[in-house]
Amino acid sequence: MKKVCVVTGTRAEYGLLRWVLQGINDSPHLELQLVATGMHLSPEFGLTHREIEADGFRITRRVDMLLSGDTPAATAKSTGLGTIGLAGAFEDLRPDLVLLLGDRFEILAAASAALVSGVPIAHLHGGETTEGAYDESIRHAVTKMSHLHFVAAEPYRRRVIQLGEDPSRVFLVGGLGLDNLRKLELLDRAALEATLDFSLGPRSLLVTFHPATLERESPDAQMAEVLSALDGLPEFHIIFTMPNADAGGRGIMQMIRDYAAEHAGRARAFSSLGTLRYLSCLRHCDIVLGNSSSGLIEAPSLGKPTVNIGDRQRGRLRADSVLDCPPRREAISQALRQASSPDFIAAAAIVKNPYDAGNASESIVRILEQTDLRSLSTKQFFDLPFSLP
Repeated sequence: MKKVCVVTGTRAEYGLLRWVLQGINDSPHLELQLVATGMHLSPEFGLTHREIEADGFRITRRVDMLLSGDTPAATAKSTGLGTIGLAGAFEDLRPDLVLLLGDRFEILAAASAALVSGVPIAHLHGGETTEGAYDESIRHAVTKMSHLHFVAAEPYRRRVIQLGEDPSRVFLVGGLGLDNLRKLELLDRAALEATLDFSLGPRSLLVTFHPATLERESPDAQMAEVLSALDGLPEFHIIFTMPNADAGGRGIMQMIRDYAAEHAGRARAFSSLGTLRYLSCLRHCDIVLGNSSSGLIEAPSLGKPTVNIGDRQRGRLRADSVLDCPPRREAISQALRQASSPDFIAAAAIVKNPYDAGNASESIVRILEQTDLRSLSTKQFFDLPFSLP
């Protein structure tokens, strides 16, 4: 039995990992170790470790790391606390492999602890670019610390190899979020409205806006532009999901709470919807608005238009159903009008999703079963066959 330790720090990340965890848990060749950290353990962000346990998984270790502040210094200190706590967890659990998804500071902490502990790392969703957030740098740094790579699209596979990773260890599996759309039975509209205690109305928006940590303008100022644009769309009912625990996120959270309170009946805010309700909202809302990766990865497979705001996702592949706009009221309003047009709605319904490469979670589990993890203990830089001018 090969011990695979999966670290998860956010609700969204867990939603993507859900079927990988199930596959590891069901495998006769793999033993699942599950470490919950970050937002999962925070009352402010919904104590989402409960959702993990409700899905039938046993959390092997809990590692507290989040400080109460949302300044850059608090985030850096939280990363340090996470490194300390995760190093202790790896020392106790002695995994054969640590599996990590994405690019957040919790993942940087886990990768740093695993690297120094001599534990091989498998990295999911590497090679992508998000130029408006420091997650971009974290993602590529984790790639260089990792030994196995599972990527979502062919350009990302090439980029990981360009970073010096051995092509034989880089696997194109597709976007993990699409597995949820294949495997979960989403709620119908009536059931969704009942569980939300909220009517979607004649038209509806699903809004998720995170701080873009490398942009000069404050997250609060950008959120004010978003809310100002929403004021001009009284026909839309609005479901807000809260941002992640990033620098500047708490100011956005308070603005969302205030807006929902002032527009009761038309707007509702949720700390955490959970995977099933969130994807059901994607299915039944008319447009996805904000800067979440779900607007680029999952929404196209449901045929939904996305209005992507600002630079947070700049550089990522996008389907033709995604409209980009700056964080300005008029630009957001214009993009929403275009996304609402009959022609755009019809085109979005049949768009090709660049992240759809098959059953990602099953491919990942199969490769983990077949890989000799002991052979991953060392790695060499893979040089591309070209010369610079």
